[in-house]
This record gives sequence, structure tokens and C-alpha cells, in this order.
Amino acid sequence: MGPGALAQVLRPFTQHAGPPELLVGLHAVDDAAVYRVNDQQAVISTADFFPPVVDDAYAFGAIAAANALSDVYAMGGEVLMAINLVAWPDHLDSALLSEVLRGGADIVAQAGGAIAGGHTVIDREPKYGLAVTGMAHPAHLLTKGGAKPGDQLILGKPLGSGLITTAHKRDLVDENDLQAAIESMIQLNRGASRALVQAGASIHAATDITGFGLLGHAWEMAAHSLVSMRIDYAALPLLPHVRHYAQLGCVTGGAQRNEEYLTGRVRISERLESVDRDILWDPQTSGGLFAAIEPTLWPTFEALAPDVQFWRVGQVTERVRDKAHVLLEVLSCTNS
Repeated sequence: MGPGALAQVLRPFTQHAGPPELLVGLHAVDDAAVYRVNDQQAVISTADFFPPVVDDAYAFGAIAAANALSDVYAMGGEVLMAINLVAWPDHLDSALLSEVLRGGADIVAQAGGAIAGGHTVIDREPKYGLAVTGMAHPAHLLTKGGAKPGDQLILGKPLGSGLITTAHKRDLVDENDLQAAIESMIQLNRGASRALVQAGASIHAATDITGFGLLGHAWEMAAHSLVSMRIDYAALPLLPHVRHYAQLGCVTGGAQRNEEYLTGRVRISERLESVDRDILWDPQTSGGLFAAIEPTLWPTFEALAPDVQFWRVGQVTERVRDKAHVLLEVLSCTNS
């Protein structure tokens, strides 16, 4: 579901804050729900599932699991357990489903969690994902709101998974490019999340880049923080040959919905070609963490996460008085 339609569906429920222990819910929409158990512990709850994005059953399971776990990491938590969510056609070989579940279980184990159960239904199209339970310290949560003028914007994974998996569905992808995308999508955001949490008060806001694309999720952070942002297109990390697949027209319907929703709220440099715009709107599967950090942190940030790569991709420019004045700019290069 696109961001515009989703916002419309959820609007009647956003006025209900719930009990005070519900730190994050529909009244303060974020990447996952958070419920404070005590002064030291908060439970994180989230769910995500979707149809196959690759043909290999094991890889699909691993990708879907990593994508579902990412919301826990976007909130600064650790994974405790997960419940399988499966929709499966009754004519498909059950051995394929076993491979899907094995891929998911391996990723959850890598995250330090456990598969604790699940639910299956018969459907015309296979779908798989997880309902995930995590834990975090209430004082160390990462949330979308809180970005400040002058903050640096950093991104933890390259972009382009939607374009590459669409090219795969159309038999247009190079196998090396597909493998690079799969490796990126199954990479957990655990190390990146731990680095952000360790940085403490120097991290002002965080989210993960998934179905709304880079611009959709960046705009959400800007709107929650009541700030405007500027993104440097030339600094964005990209998966191999992504522009080529955009040139071939491997653009998803999700990308078009993202663009429609944000038209008028985003200003993109006229120097950027249509294929570059397609990359900016491209929905990501299991994308990287995106954060607003104090500029003084960046020179030493690598020491917090020596095994995790972040790219500096923009900055927060100014505070605004309401969401109507939030502006997201994309420049073709730093000095545009």
C-alpha cells in the first residue's frame, strides 16, 4: 500500500494514544510499536510480509526475515523472537515452503532470536514474513522525530533493490547484480543499530529505508521532526548498474505511488535525469538505516561501527513551523 493510501486508512486511529506505557503506537507512528514494561525494559513489536522478490526460496525467506527484523533495529532494539506469517498456494510444493522457512529461521538465529511459532493460510500467491518481538531500553530508543538543523544525514545500505528485483522478474538482470542485491537485502541492520544506540544523544532521529523509498522515509523523518532536509544525490550509494535497470524501465508501481504522494513536497534538481529520479522513488526491500546525527560525530563515527559502512548523504537545513512547510530538496551534487 502506498504512503498516501496508508495515511488515509490510519487517520481515524491516530487520535487514540492508549495507556502511558505505550511509548510508540498509532498516535506517534514510527517503525514499530513500543510498550514500556519498566524503567529498564521496553518491548518492541512489529510485523512485515510480502510476495517473493527472488525465485530462490531460501533467499526469499532470508530477505523477508531480514526486512521484518529491520524495524526492531530502526527503533534501537534487539530481537527476542519471531512468529512465521505464511500464505501459501495449496498447489505449490511444500518443499519450497520448507526452504522459505529455513531461510527465515537462519536469519532470525543470526539476529540472536528464535522462531517461536507461526500461522499459515492458503492463498493464491505465496507470501512470507514475520511478526517480531524485540527489546530495548526505554531511554535509548531510536525514533523518526528529533532531527535538528545542522545534522548530517547518513545511510547504511546502497539503494536500488526494487529496480534490480523487478529486472529479475522480467529476466533482464545480470546474475552478479542480482547476487549483490540479495547480499545487501539479507544483511542485518543489527550492527548499524548498535552503533547508533552507542552514540547516544548524538543520534537525533533514525528510521529504515523500505517500501516508501529513500525520499518517502526521509520525508517522514523530516515531517516528524518539523525540519527541512537536503540530500546530495551524488553521495548516495547505489547497487551495481541500478541506473541501467532504470533505463530499461524496471520501475515498480510502488515507486510511482511514492512519487504521486510526495509531489509538491520534494524539490529535485533539474540536472538529475529521469532514471535518477526513479532511483530516489524506488521502494527498497530490507534497506539500510537512515539517521540524523550531530555533525561533530561523523569524523569519529566509524570507530563505533568498524564493521558497518555508513555514507554521509545530506543534511538537515532548517526548522519549520508545521508539516505543510517541510521541504525535501535533492541536489545533483554538493555545490548545486
